[in-house]
Amino acid sequence: QVQLLESGGGLVQAGGSLRLSCAASGSTFRINVMGWYRQAPGKQRELVATITSGGSTNYADSMKGRFTIFRDNAKNTVYLQMNSLRPEDTAVYLCYSNDRYTSYEYWGQGTQVTVSS
Repeated sequence: QVQLLESGGGLVQAGGSLRLSCAASGSTFRINVMGWYRQAPGKQRELVATITSGGSTNYADSMKGRFTIFRDNAKNTVYLQMNSLRPEDTAVYLCYSNDRYTSYEYWGQGTQVTVSS
């Protein structure tokens, strides 16, 4: 099993920045892709960005140019640097990883990001 623990959420004004962190623990050798999704009230969960163990990244179109995902494999930690935040970025941000052997999905509890206008 893999456990994911997010940190770094909070309240920020529009145009500001936040950095989220997600530390994995447990059977971390099983981790392949890590990433972030988000879910706003009344909306479906949506992809923010993912990164493979080799460093290949994938971003949702609305996040390109504003958000950067990066990963420290030695620390089993993935980060999300969010710049130029907008009120519509307000959501619970959830850390994600998948199992390289079974494709099982692991999820964190989420961290709230609130962007005020």
